[in-house]
Amino acid sequence: MDRLQAMGIFVAVVDHGGFASAARQLSLSPPVVTRAVADLEQHLGQRLLTRTTRVVRVTEAGERYAAECRRILADIARAEAEAGAQNLQPRGTLSLTAPVLFGQYYVTPVLVEYLKRHPEVDAQCMFVDRIVNLVEEGLDVAVRIGELPDSSLQARRVGQVRRVVVASPAYLQAHGEPATPAELDSHRLIAATGANPAPEWRFAGPRGKPLVQRIAARLRTTTVGAAITAAEAGLGLTRLLSYQAAPLLRDGRLVRVLQGFEPAPLPIHLVHHEGRHASPKLRAFIELAAERFSADPELR
Repeated sequence: MDRLQAMGIFVAVVDHGGFASAARQLSLSPPVVTRAVADLEQHLGQRLLTRTTRVVRVTEAGERYAAECRRILADIARAEAEAGAQNLQPRGTLSLTAPVLFGQYYVTPVLVEYLKRHPEVDAQCMFVDRIVNLVEEGLDVAVRIGELPDSSLQARRVGQVRRVVVASPAYLQAHGEPATPAELDSHRLIAATGANPAPEWRFAGPRGKPLVQRIAARLRTTTVGAAITAAEAGLGLTRLLSYQAAPLLRDGRLVRVLQGFEPAPLPIHLVHHEGRHASPKLRAFIELAAERFSADPELR
């Protein structure tokens, strides 16, 4: 029998003045209660109770041991209660990563709402346009855009975006709008290379077959923000993810072209490594973020 269970049985025998009374209180059979106390006595090498046919008395050693058992059992109950309370209340530091503009446009508003809801949580953000290793960087959760490789990470899909080609109205008025990806050869192009410097843009061709268009960019930049600024200024066409272009498309500062050739949407996932036993702070953030992202028309 488990030692802590046996200690609890012994205390019940002492408190209720006998084996039969303790058995009734604990919903156990009298032989189980008797055996538990006997096992404790054998383990300790001390007689804890003196027994007659009419009465059970606690020895001096038994009195001291019963007091220690009560203290130990109370400490365990208190620790379990505190752990249970912690398991319900988000607290600690939430660390996350996301692409730069996605973090600015979508994660930050959700995070502000989350922190207002949960005053015992702090947050740390790493907004970078590269894939970050959650374990190596000590992060709780990441926003990943694109198909996920097989891994041990847990993933929850929360939306999707498209790759879009855009330009300013002034550029299109001066240079015309390309009707096919092949016509990009005669246009000025801006490439936000990020982590993928390949000099090509991929489109969907006839019957959905991939169409790869090699490009010669007038401007290459490692940041999406710089490509947006250059395109808005009329330098040329650039390719972005739809959420990156959304504010400028709504304002008419950029125009979407080649829509009939856009490839399939890219999924957006929240990924983490805690599995089913995720901490309260992480579960609360994922639930809120998933609700907000899934309801956003720009991410559907």
